[in-house]
Amino acid sequence: MKADFMNTKSKLIVLVAVMASLLEIIDSSIVNVALPTMMGNLGATLEDISMVITGYAIANAIILPVSAWAGERIGRRRYFLGCIGLFTLTSVACGFAPNLYTLIFFRILQGLAGGALLPTSQTLIYEQFPKEKAGTAGAIFGMSVMIGPTLGPTLGGWLTDNFGWRSIFNVNLPMGIIAILIGMACIENPAFATGSKENKKGFDTWGLVLLVLGIGSLQYMLERGESNDWFDSKVISFCAFLTVVCLPLFVWWETKVKDPIMNVRLFKNGIVANGAALQGMLGFFLYGLVFALPVFVAQTFHYDATQTGMLFIPGSIITAMVMPFVGKALGKGVNPKLLISIGFIGVLGTLYAMTLLTPQSSKEQVLHALYIRGFAMAFLFVPINSSILSQFSGITMGQVSGMLNLFRQIGGSIGIAFIGTMMTKTGKQHYADMTNNVTLLDHNTWSAYNQAMSGQKLSTSVGMASKAQIAIRSIYGRVQAQVFVLSFREIMFIIMIVMVFAFVPLYLLKFKEKTTKIVDSH
Repeated sequence: MKADFMNTKSKLIVLVAVMASLLEIIDSSIVNVALPTMMGNLGATLEDISMVITGYAIANAIILPVSAWAGERIGRRRYFLGCIGLFTLTSVACGFAPNLYTLIFFRILQGLAGGALLPTSQTLIYEQFPKEKAGTAGAIFGMSVMIGPTLGPTLGGWLTDNFGWRSIFNVNLPMGIIAILIGMACIENPAFATGSKENKKGFDTWGLVLLVLGIGSLQYMLERGESNDWFDSKVISFCAFLTVVCLPLFVWWETKVKDPIMNVRLFKNGIVANGAALQGMLGFFLYGLVFALPVFVAQTFHYDATQTGMLFIPGSIITAMVMPFVGKALGKGVNPKLLISIGFIGVLGTLYAMTLLTPQSSKEQVLHALYIRGFAMAFLFVPINSSILSQFSGITMGQVSGMLNLFRQIGGSIGIAFIGTMMTKTGKQHYADMTNNVTLLDHNTWSAYNQAMSGQKLSTSVGMASKAQIAIRSIYGRVQAQVFVLSFREIMFIIMIVMVFAFVPLYLLKFKEKTTKIVDSH
């Protein structure tokens, strides 16, 4: 194969695609750390301000599976660059939002624009490489996907602390403008997505309505279920009803309509169905751990958002360093299922290490678990994406890319909802179990009580509280710390058992002997 398989134009297209991916991924995680500051500035409750995240996630999930369809109708160049422009403009609008409702409105628009960036960017990157280099394409895309969630909280914390919460939105402006300018110079429409009248087909109105209602309700239920006590809430119950009704109807309708908005028939292909299942499992682990671990280090080490973000950086560096080697291994013909197996074994090792953490654990113990996670991620992102997308070309590749990204996001939402719910449920049970044994008749409790009593002098001298009250509060704090760690360890064990089932779709994944050549449509 020729060494110069990529010309300057292809390199610029990859650059734009990586920039667009980073814009979307960083923005989906950068807001979380600024929520407390935004609450105070906008005079909002936690439930109200969380709609800034929920609205974005819902809009994002709705557009992911139909991005290829939209690009085909509008023209991929116009659609992709238009979405980068809309994403950038709505980011700035969020930064200047005068109140909460305006902020939520622009975040929803931003989510709609951002949902198109990830699958389209992924497709653009893969199209610049021949089939023999699909692993390299996967490594490039994978690095942008891994850097985003790590950089987001760290960057968000630093910007919020130094420049205020509005800066986390305005920071997108320079990169957005640069991406548009470079994209205008190098991105062209492929033959299958020119946006011309010949490409335009019938508009699938009912498919779009059912998709919006089904995916939107599912995402809202997962995002807000735990905070609204799940099915004790009429809103969550109604969303569950819409999900159960609309998604099966959507699948049935898409198999009957002449020009479907989403080609669900692709799921008849075992590569797509099992690949989507693997992406869902990956999202369940990835987003679930990113949600749970910051809570653990905040409770145990009293870390703030910036320190927590810094904790994830070494593992992400390991991922970025290993990904190119995994890509080369794929290019040399190593069985992708073997590489994916190594990745999931690493995931199980990470979760097992998490089950060993205690309130006395050191930072190094947490970092060791994250090193294993970083190593494992390189063996999952690259082989899963590359081996699956290399089986397709043209508009089909874009459709499959959207589906894979959708399932990873839904898997992540399920993981976060599961962990949040289990934290509450197991926490109550562990607290009840422990309080039965924490009495002054117990020798250890009595020793801890006397130790706390003897250590309190300044507080009583200034009239803050009695020694007995302070001692009881001290014991209560220690109990709560133990309860949290017991819940955390139990949840990590459950997730470890769940992740064992990832080997089922991996076993069922059957590749063609010869991968379809990834055509360069530019």
